[in-house]
Amino acid sequence: MKKRVVALILGGGQGKRLFPLTMYRSKPAVPIGGKYRLIDIPISNCLHSNLKDIYVLTQFNSESLNNHINNTYRFDYFSRAFVRILAAEQTVDNVNWFQGTADAVRRNLVHLDLKGNEEILILSGDQFYEMDYMNLIQFHRKNRADLTVSVIPIQENETKEFGILKLSNDDRIVGFKEKPKTLAGLKGFRFTRKRSAFDRLLPSSSYLASMGVYVFNAKVLKKALEGSDYDFGHEVIPHSIENFKSVGYIFNGYWRDVGTIGAFYDLNIDLATYKPHFSFFYSGSVFTRPRFLPPPRINDCHVSHSIVTEGCIVGGSEIKNSMVGLRTIIGKNCKISRSVIMGADYYEDPESTDLVKIGIDDGSSIERAIVDKNARIGKNVLIKNSKNLKNHDGDNYYIRDGIVIIPKNTVIKDGTVI
Repeated sequence: MKKRVVALILGGGQGKRLFPLTMYRSKPAVPIGGKYRLIDIPISNCLHSNLKDIYVLTQFNSESLNNHINNTYRFDYFSRAFVRILAAEQTVDNVNWFQGTADAVRRNLVHLDLKGNEEILILSGDQFYEMDYMNLIQFHRKNRADLTVSVIPIQENETKEFGILKLSNDDRIVGFKEKPKTLAGLKGFRFTRKRSAFDRLLPSSSYLASMGVYVFNAKVLKKALEGSDYDFGHEVIPHSIENFKSVGYIFNGYWRDVGTIGAFYDLNIDLATYKPHFSFFYSGSVFTRPRFLPPPRINDCHVSHSIVTEGCIVGGSEIKNSMVGLRTIIGKNCKISRSVIMGADYYEDPESTDLVKIGIDDGSSIERAIVDKNARIGKNVLIKNSKNLKNHDGDNYYIRDGIVIIPKNTVIKDGTVI
Protein backbone atom coordinates (compact mmCIF):
# COMPACT_ATOMS: atom_id res chain seq x y z
CA MET A 1 0.00 0.00 0.00
CA LYS A 2 1.35 3.40 -0.98
CA LYS A 3 2.06 5.59 2.02
CA ARG A 4 0.54 9.03 2.24
CA VAL A 5 3.06 11.84 2.66
CA VAL A 6 1.81 15.04 4.25
CA ALA A 7 3.85 18.24 3.89
CA LEU A 8 3.66 20.86 6.65
CA ILE A 9 5.25 24.23 5.89
CA LEU A 10 5.89 26.33 8.98
CA GLY A 11 4.90 29.95 8.41
CA GLY A 12 7.33 31.20 11.02
CA GLY A 13 7.03 33.63 13.88
CA GLN A 14 7.30 37.40 13.84
CA GLY A 15 10.37 37.40 11.61
CA LYS A 16 12.21 39.94 13.74
CA ARG A 17 15.53 39.40 11.96
CA LEU A 18 13.89 40.30 8.62
CA PHE A 19 12.30 43.49 9.97
CA PRO A 20 11.21 45.87 8.43
CA LEU A 21 10.38 43.58 5.48
CA THR A 22 8.12 41.72 7.93
CA MET A 23 6.45 44.85 9.24
CA TYR A 24 3.28 44.08 7.25
CA ARG A 25 3.82 40.48 6.14
CA SER A 26 5.02 37.12 7.43
CA LYS A 27 8.45 35.76 6.49
CA PRO A 28 7.20 33.31 3.83
CA ALA A 29 5.32 36.16 2.10
CA VAL A 30 8.47 38.28 1.62
CA PRO A 31 9.06 38.87 -2.14
CA ILE A 32 12.15 37.21 -3.61
CA GLY A 33 13.74 37.16 -7.05
CA GLY A 34 11.67 40.01 -8.46
CA LYS A 35 8.34 38.18 -8.82
CA TYR A 36 8.20 35.29 -6.34
CA ARG A 37 7.52 34.87 -2.64
CA LEU A 38 9.62 32.77 -0.26
CA ILE A 39 6.70 30.38 0.25
CA ASP A 40 6.84 29.51 -3.47
CA ILE A 41 10.13 27.65 -2.92
CA PRO A 42 8.98 24.82 -0.60
CA ILE A 43 5.60 24.54 -2.34
CA SER A 44 7.29 24.25 -5.76
CA ASN A 45 9.68 21.63 -4.36
CA CYS A 46 6.67 19.69 -3.07
CA LEU A 47 4.86 19.80 -6.41
CA HIS A 48 7.97 18.78 -8.35
CA SER A 49 8.36 15.90 -5.87
CA ASN A 50 4.77 14.83 -6.63
CA LEU A 51 3.64 15.65 -3.10
CA LYS A 52 0.12 17.02 -3.24
CA ASP A 53 -1.06 17.17 0.40
CA ILE A 54 0.41 20.50 1.49
CA TYR A 55 -0.50 22.52 4.57
CA VAL A 56 0.87 25.95 5.47
CA LEU A 57 0.74 26.96 9.14
CA THR A 58 0.38 30.70 9.66
CA GLN A 59 -0.04 33.18 12.50
CA PHE A 60 1.76 36.56 12.35
CA ASN A 61 0.83 39.07 9.63
CA SER A 62 -0.72 36.27 7.62
CA GLU A 63 -3.11 38.22 5.34
CA SER A 64 -0.56 38.74 2.56
CA LEU A 65 0.52 35.09 2.68
CA ASN A 66 -3.05 33.80 2.71
CA ASN A 67 -3.95 36.01 -0.23
CA HIS A 68 -0.94 34.83 -2.25
CA ILE A 69 -1.62 31.14 -1.66
CA ASN A 70 -5.35 31.45 -2.39
CA ASN A 71 -4.65 33.25 -5.68
CA THR A 72 -1.78 31.00 -6.77
CA TYR A 73 -2.27 27.34 -5.90
CA ARG A 74 -5.60 26.29 -7.33
CA PHE A 75 -6.13 22.76 -8.57
CA ASP A 76 -8.95 21.27 -10.61
CA TYR A 77 -12.01 19.62 -9.05
CA PHE A 78 -10.86 16.15 -10.12
CA SER A 79 -7.49 16.30 -8.38
CA ARG A 80 -6.97 15.55 -4.70
CA ALA A 81 -4.02 17.94 -4.63
CA PHE A 82 -4.29 20.98 -2.38
CA VAL A 83 -2.35 23.70 -0.61
CA ARG A 84 -4.32 24.54 2.50
CA ILE A 85 -3.85 27.31 5.06
CA LEU A 86 -3.98 26.30 8.73
CA ALA A 87 -4.27 29.60 10.58
CA ALA A 88 -3.74 30.04 14.29
CA GLU A 89 -7.03 29.62 16.11
CA GLN A 90 -8.44 29.81 19.60
CA THR A 91 -10.51 26.83 20.71
CA VAL A 92 -12.47 25.77 23.77
CA ASP A 93 -9.49 23.63 24.80
CA ASN A 94 -6.83 26.25 24.14
CA VAL A 95 -7.38 30.01 23.95
CA ASN A 96 -3.70 30.84 23.35
CA TRP A 97 -2.02 31.53 20.01
CA PHE A 98 0.79 29.25 18.80
CA GLN A 99 3.67 29.32 21.25
CA GLY A 100 6.26 28.06 18.76
CA THR A 101 6.78 25.82 15.74
CA ALA A 102 6.19 22.58 17.65
CA ASP A 103 3.08 23.98 19.33
CA ALA A 104 1.73 25.02 15.92
CA VAL A 105 2.10 21.47 14.58
CA ARG A 106 0.76 19.87 17.77
CA ARG A 107 -2.45 21.90 17.69
CA ASN A 108 -3.04 21.27 13.98
CA LEU A 109 -2.58 17.48 13.93
CA VAL A 110 -6.33 17.15 14.37
CA HIS A 111 -6.84 18.79 10.95
CA LEU A 112 -4.57 16.37 9.05
CA ASP A 113 -6.88 13.34 9.12
CA LEU A 114 -4.02 11.03 10.07
CA LYS A 115 -4.55 7.26 10.20
CA GLY A 116 -1.17 6.55 11.78
CA ASN A 117 0.89 5.13 8.89
CA GLU A 118 1.64 8.43 7.14
CA GLU A 119 4.97 10.19 6.82
CA ILE A 120 5.04 13.86 7.79
CA LEU A 121 7.44 16.15 5.93
CA ILE A 122 8.08 19.32 7.95
CA LEU A 123 9.53 22.31 6.08
CA SER A 124 10.46 25.92 6.78
CA GLY A 125 8.93 28.75 4.82
CA ASP A 126 12.01 30.99 4.76
CA GLN A 127 14.63 28.95 2.90
CA PHE A 128 15.82 28.97 -0.70
CA TYR A 129 16.82 25.73 -2.42
CA GLU A 130 15.81 23.11 -4.98
CA MET A 131 15.25 19.61 -3.63
CA ASP A 132 13.47 16.41 -4.64
CA TYR A 133 11.85 15.46 -1.35
CA MET A 134 11.19 11.92 -2.61
CA ASN A 135 14.93 11.20 -2.41
CA LEU A 136 14.79 12.22 1.26
CA ILE A 137 11.67 10.14 1.89
CA GLN A 138 13.11 7.06 0.15
CA PHE A 139 16.23 7.42 2.31
CA HIS A 140 13.97 7.58 5.38
CA ARG A 141 12.20 4.38 4.34
CA LYS A 142 15.37 2.53 3.38
CA ASN A 143 16.81 3.15 6.84
CA ARG A 144 13.51 2.31 8.56
CA ALA A 145 13.90 5.49 10.52
CA ASP A 146 11.46 7.12 12.91
CA LEU A 147 12.92 10.55 12.14
CA THR A 148 15.16 11.78 9.33
CA VAL A 149 16.86 15.17 9.48
CA SER A 150 18.15 16.66 6.24
CA VAL A 151 21.62 18.11 6.81
CA ILE A 152 23.96 20.22 4.73
CA PRO A 153 27.77 20.61 4.94
CA ILE A 154 28.95 23.94 6.34
CA GLN A 155 32.31 25.42 7.28
CA GLU A 156 33.67 25.94 10.77
CA ASN A 157 32.90 29.66 10.88
CA GLU A 158 29.19 29.00 10.23
CA THR A 159 28.53 26.58 13.09
CA LYS A 160 27.25 29.24 15.51
CA GLU A 161 24.21 29.84 13.29
CA PHE A 162 22.88 26.26 13.03
CA GLY A 163 22.03 23.07 14.83
CA ILE A 164 25.05 20.78 14.30
CA LEU A 165 24.68 17.01 14.02
CA LYS A 166 27.10 14.10 14.31
CA LEU A 167 26.50 11.00 12.18
CA SER A 168 27.76 7.46 12.68
CA ASN A 169 29.00 5.36 9.75
CA ASP A 170 25.46 4.01 9.20
CA ASP A 171 24.00 7.57 9.14
CA ARG A 172 22.49 7.35 12.63
CA ILE A 173 22.43 10.68 14.45
CA VAL A 174 24.61 10.23 17.53
CA GLY A 175 25.08 13.86 18.55
CA PHE A 176 23.33 17.22 18.32
CA LYS A 177 24.33 20.74 19.36
CA GLU A 178 21.96 23.66 18.79
CA LYS A 179 23.88 26.81 17.72
CA PRO A 180 27.07 26.09 19.70
CA LYS A 181 28.80 29.23 20.91
CA THR A 182 32.30 27.73 20.71
CA LEU A 183 34.02 24.92 18.84
CA ALA A 184 35.02 23.30 22.12
CA GLY A 185 31.61 21.65 22.38
CA LEU A 186 31.89 20.22 18.87
CA LYS A 187 34.79 17.83 19.51
CA GLY A 188 34.25 14.78 17.31
CA PHE A 189 31.52 16.46 15.24
CA ARG A 190 33.70 17.24 12.23
CA PHE A 191 32.53 15.28 9.20
CA THR A 192 35.48 13.80 7.32
CA ARG A 193 34.48 10.36 6.02
CA LYS A 194 34.08 9.61 2.32
CA ARG A 195 31.85 6.74 1.26
CA SER A 196 30.92 7.37 -2.35
CA ALA A 197 31.37 9.58 -5.39
CA PHE A 198 28.63 11.77 -3.93
CA ASP A 199 30.48 12.24 -0.65
CA ARG A 200 33.66 13.21 -2.49
CA LEU A 201 31.81 16.34 -3.55
CA LEU A 202 31.56 17.42 0.09
CA PRO A 203 33.98 20.05 1.39
CA SER A 204 36.78 18.49 3.39
CA SER A 205 36.58 18.76 7.16
CA SER A 206 33.10 20.25 7.20
CA TYR A 207 30.33 20.13 9.78
CA LEU A 208 26.77 18.97 9.17
CA ALA A 209 24.02 21.48 9.91
CA SER A 210 20.31 20.82 10.18
CA MET A 211 18.39 22.39 7.30
CA GLY A 212 15.13 22.50 9.26
CA VAL A 213 13.74 19.82 6.93
CA TYR A 214 12.43 16.74 8.75
CA VAL A 215 10.57 13.51 7.99
CA PHE A 216 8.62 11.91 10.86
CA ASN A 217 6.55 8.77 10.94
CA ALA A 218 3.11 9.98 12.00
CA LYS A 219 2.94 7.87 15.17
CA VAL A 220 6.40 9.03 16.20
CA LEU A 221 5.53 12.68 15.61
CA LYS A 222 2.47 12.36 17.84
CA LYS A 223 4.62 10.87 20.60
CA ALA A 224 7.29 13.53 20.14
CA LEU A 225 4.67 16.26 20.62
CA GLU A 226 2.99 14.76 23.70
CA GLY A 227 5.03 16.93 26.04
CA SER A 228 5.17 20.71 26.31
CA ASP A 229 7.99 21.41 23.84
CA TYR A 230 7.35 24.58 21.85
CA ASP A 231 10.20 24.65 19.32
CA PHE A 232 11.41 22.01 16.85
CA GLY A 233 15.05 23.01 16.59
CA HIS A 234 15.69 23.65 20.26
CA GLU A 235 13.51 20.98 21.86
CA VAL A 236 11.62 18.45 19.73
CA ILE A 237 14.52 17.38 17.49
CA PRO A 238 17.09 16.91 20.32
CA HIS A 239 14.53 14.96 22.39
CA SER A 240 13.47 12.84 19.39
CA ILE A 241 17.09 11.98 18.58
CA GLU A 242 17.44 10.61 22.12
CA ASN A 243 14.22 8.59 22.05
CA PHE A 244 13.69 7.41 18.46
CA LYS A 245 15.71 5.96 15.61
CA SER A 246 17.01 9.10 13.91
CA VAL A 247 19.16 9.35 10.78
CA GLY A 248 20.75 12.17 8.81
CA TYR A 249 20.27 12.68 5.07
CA ILE A 250 23.12 14.64 3.47
CA PHE A 251 21.94 17.22 0.95
CA ASN A 252 24.73 18.59 -1.21
CA GLY A 253 22.83 21.12 -3.34
CA TYR A 254 22.49 24.89 -3.12
CA TRP A 255 20.65 25.97 0.05
CA ARG A 256 20.28 29.30 1.80
CA ASP A 257 18.54 30.25 5.02
CA VAL A 258 16.93 33.63 4.27
CA GLY A 259 16.33 34.61 7.89
CA THR A 260 18.26 37.90 8.03
CA ILE A 261 18.38 41.11 6.01
CA GLY A 262 21.99 40.41 5.00
CA ALA A 263 21.14 36.90 3.76
CA PHE A 264 18.05 38.14 1.91
CA TYR A 265 20.01 40.92 0.21
CA ASP A 266 22.93 38.68 -0.78
CA LEU A 267 20.60 36.07 -2.26
CA ASN A 268 18.77 38.58 -4.46
CA ILE A 269 21.99 40.14 -5.70
CA ASP A 270 23.40 36.68 -6.46
CA LEU A 271 20.26 35.76 -8.44
CA ALA A 272 20.91 38.74 -10.72
CA THR A 273 24.53 37.85 -11.50
CA TYR A 274 25.76 36.38 -14.79
CA LYS A 275 26.24 32.92 -13.26
CA PRO A 276 24.06 32.70 -10.13
CA HIS A 277 24.23 29.75 -7.76
CA PHE A 278 20.54 29.19 -8.50
CA SER A 279 18.96 30.08 -11.81
CA PHE A 280 15.24 30.43 -12.47
CA PHE A 281 16.06 29.78 -16.13
CA TYR A 282 17.85 26.45 -15.93
CA SER A 283 16.84 24.97 -12.57
CA GLY A 284 13.46 23.41 -11.92
CA SER A 285 10.68 25.93 -12.41
CA VAL A 286 9.41 27.84 -9.39
CA PHE A 287 5.67 28.35 -9.40
CA THR A 288 4.07 31.62 -8.37
CA ARG A 289 0.98 33.70 -8.96
CA PRO A 290 0.27 34.12 -12.69
CA ARG A 291 0.00 37.77 -13.67
CA PHE A 292 -1.08 39.34 -16.92
CA LEU A 293 1.51 42.09 -17.11
CA PRO A 294 3.15 43.58 -20.19
CA PRO A 295 6.86 42.94 -20.80
CA PRO A 296 9.25 45.53 -19.37
CA ARG A 297 9.78 48.72 -21.39
CA ILE A 298 13.37 49.92 -21.23
CA ASN A 299 14.27 53.09 -23.11
CA ASP A 300 17.82 54.39 -23.63
CA CYS A 301 19.21 52.61 -20.55
CA HIS A 302 22.36 50.81 -19.49
CA VAL A 303 21.47 47.57 -17.67
CA SER A 304 24.13 45.09 -16.54
CA HIS A 305 24.07 41.98 -14.32
CA SER A 306 20.48 42.69 -13.32
CA ILE A 307 16.99 41.25 -13.57
CA VAL A 308 14.15 43.54 -14.66
CA THR A 309 10.77 41.82 -14.33
CA GLU A 310 7.41 42.21 -16.05
CA GLY A 311 5.49 45.44 -16.10
CA CYS A 312 8.48 47.71 -15.45
CA ILE A 313 9.08 51.03 -17.17
CA VAL A 314 12.64 52.39 -17.12
CA GLY A 315 13.65 55.54 -18.96
CA GLY A 316 17.16 56.81 -19.60
CA SER A 317 18.75 55.35 -16.46
CA GLU A 318 21.52 53.01 -15.34
CA ILE A 319 20.91 49.73 -13.48
CA LYS A 320 23.81 47.58 -12.26
CA ASN A 321 23.91 44.40 -10.15
CA SER A 322 20.30 44.82 -9.07
CA MET A 323 16.95 43.06 -8.83
CA VAL A 324 14.01 45.11 -10.12
CA GLY A 325 10.57 43.78 -9.17
CA LEU A 326 7.15 43.88 -10.79
CA ARG A 327 5.65 47.20 -11.98
CA THR A 328 8.69 49.25 -11.01
CA ILE A 329 8.66 52.75 -12.54
CA ILE A 330 12.10 54.38 -12.83
CA GLY A 331 12.46 57.88 -14.26
CA LYS A 332 15.27 59.54 -16.19
CA ASN A 333 18.92 59.91 -15.13
CA CYS A 334 18.58 57.51 -12.20
CA LYS A 335 21.39 55.25 -11.00
CA ILE A 336 20.48 51.95 -9.33
CA SER A 337 23.42 49.90 -8.08
CA ARG A 338 23.59 46.71 -5.97
CA SER A 339 19.99 47.17 -4.87
CA VAL A 340 16.77 45.21 -4.53
CA ILE A 341 13.77 47.16 -5.81
CA MET A 342 10.62 45.17 -5.00
CA GLY A 343 8.27 47.11 -7.26
CA ALA A 344 4.59 47.79 -6.73
CA ASP A 345 1.30 45.96 -6.19
CA TYR A 346 -0.54 48.20 -8.64
CA TYR A 347 -0.11 50.95 -11.22
CA GLU A 348 -0.90 54.42 -10.01
CA ASP A 349 -3.59 56.49 -11.74
CA PRO A 350 -1.75 58.84 -14.16
CA GLU A 351 -4.08 61.61 -13.00
CA SER A 352 -3.06 61.15 -9.36
CA THR A 353 -2.36 64.42 -7.54
CA ASP A 354 0.24 62.91 -5.19
CA LEU A 355 3.39 65.02 -5.22
CA VAL A 356 5.63 61.93 -5.08
CA LYS A 357 4.57 59.10 -7.38
CA ILE A 358 5.01 55.37 -6.79
CA GLY A 359 8.43 54.37 -8.10
CA ILE A 360 11.76 56.19 -8.41
CA ASP A 361 11.64 59.68 -9.86
CA ASP A 362 14.14 61.52 -12.07
CA GLY A 363 17.73 62.01 -10.97
CA SER A 364 17.66 59.71 -7.95
CA SER A 365 20.53 57.42 -7.00
CA ILE A 366 20.19 54.22 -4.96
CA GLU A 367 23.12 52.08 -3.89
CA ARG A 368 23.22 48.96 -1.68
CA ALA A 369 19.60 49.26 -0.59
CA ILE A 370 16.30 47.39 -0.43
CA VAL A 371 13.25 49.38 -1.53
CA ASP A 372 10.05 47.63 -0.48
CA LYS A 373 6.80 47.64 -2.44
CA ASN A 374 4.81 50.76 -3.28
CA ALA A 375 7.58 53.08 -2.04
CA ARG A 376 7.61 56.62 -3.44
CA ILE A 377 11.11 57.93 -4.07
CA GLY A 378 11.13 61.60 -5.11
CA LYS A 379 13.43 63.48 -7.46
CA ASN A 380 17.19 63.79 -6.85
CA VAL A 381 17.10 61.49 -3.82
CA LEU A 382 20.35 59.86 -2.68
CA ILE A 383 20.09 56.54 -0.80
CA LYS A 384 23.57 55.24 -0.05
CA ASN A 385 24.22 54.89 3.69
CA SER A 386 26.74 57.68 3.30
CA LYS A 387 27.67 57.51 7.02
CA ASN A 388 28.50 53.78 6.76
CA LEU A 389 26.23 52.85 9.65
CA LYS A 390 25.77 49.15 10.39
CA ASN A 391 22.40 49.37 12.12
CA HIS A 392 20.21 52.44 12.49
CA ASP A 393 16.53 53.41 12.71
CA GLY A 394 15.66 56.57 10.81
CA ASP A 395 12.38 58.46 10.50
CA ASN A 396 11.31 56.67 7.31
CA TYR A 397 14.10 54.18 6.72
CA TYR A 398 16.15 51.52 8.50
CA ILE A 399 19.71 50.29 8.17
CA ARG A 400 20.48 46.62 8.88
CA ASP A 401 23.82 44.95 8.16
CA GLY A 402 24.87 48.19 6.43
CA ILE A 403 21.97 47.93 3.98
CA VAL A 404 19.43 50.77 3.73
CA ILE A 405 15.83 49.55 3.78
CA ILE A 406 12.94 51.71 2.63
CA PRO A 407 9.78 50.12 4.08
CA LYS A 408 6.62 49.37 2.16
CA ASN A 409 4.46 52.39 1.24
CA THR A 410 7.12 54.87 2.44
CA VAL A 411 7.38 58.35 0.92
CA ILE A 412 10.89 59.83 0.44
CA LYS A 413 10.65 63.52 -0.49
CA ASP A 414 12.59 65.27 -3.25
CA GLY A 415 16.25 65.93 -2.48
CA THR A 416 16.46 63.61 0.56
CA VAL A 417 19.90 62.23 1.39
CA ILE A 418 20.22 58.97 3.37
